[in-house]
Amino acid sequence: MTEHVPPNLRALRILEMLADSDIAPTPTELGAMLNWPKQTVHRLCQTLIEAGIIEKRERRLYPGHRSNNLGAALAHQAAGHIGCHQLLQRVASEFGETVNFARAGAQGMNYVDRVETNWAFRVALPVGSHVPFHCTASGKLFMASLPKQRRDALLSTLQLDYLTPNTFTEMSLLADELTAIRRQGYSLDREEFHQGMVAIAVPVTDASGKFYAALAVHGPIPRFTIQAGFGKLEFLQSYAAQIGNVLFGAEHATS
Repeated sequence: MTEHVPPNLRALRILEMLADSDIAPTPTELGAMLNWPKQTVHRLCQTLIEAGIIEKRERRLYPGHRSNNLGAALAHQAAGHIGCHQLLQRVASEFGETVNFARAGAQGMNYVDRVETNWAFRVALPVGSHVPFHCTASGKLFMASLPKQRRDALLSTLQLDYLTPNTFTEMSLLADELTAIRRQGYSLDREEFHQGMVAIAVPVTDASGKFYAALAVHGPIPRFTIQAGFGKLEFLQSYAAQIGNVLFGAEHATS
């Protein structure tokens, strides 16, 4: 039976077969393994060979230089993710609260990594969750990092939904808040997203010193307070710098 693979994923399926094969296959052997039409396999293989994604040596197919470079780069990214998560665990241990690593996306701030607190009472927002820009420490930090013209343009598109009595629902007040955050270099959530929960966030910057992600800690009052966050601000900033080093190199720029 022919293996059904969407046309736009067939090249990837060929690479997966090469990776899983103990012995590099010939195009004919590859076609038999996939049970695809011979002409389809040969056409795809020739396209991949011409692109440097696979190569043929003595009739057998091997990953090409572009595949090898991609594999090395993905492994490097994976190592960066592992190192980043290890640092998040240290921050969570120091604070005793949930730590988030959030990046901006079309739907809001996306939690790309997270270490949960061990406390039974916590706000459950798993990896992959999106939270609003206007009422979270990480979202406001991202907006504050933008040049004023882009910041104002983004602000004008936001729907400032009321979530708690402390949520910014007036654009002018939120704009003032972002100006202050840009000046001070950190951001707070003063029960703006969830009543009874506060947070503090600092930026992780890329190799050029631009905002890449937010490193944030949040917890419920009175177990975690704004004052407690302030007391460990330098600690949090030092770990944000370490995460930047892991992701972008030891000499990456810091803001």
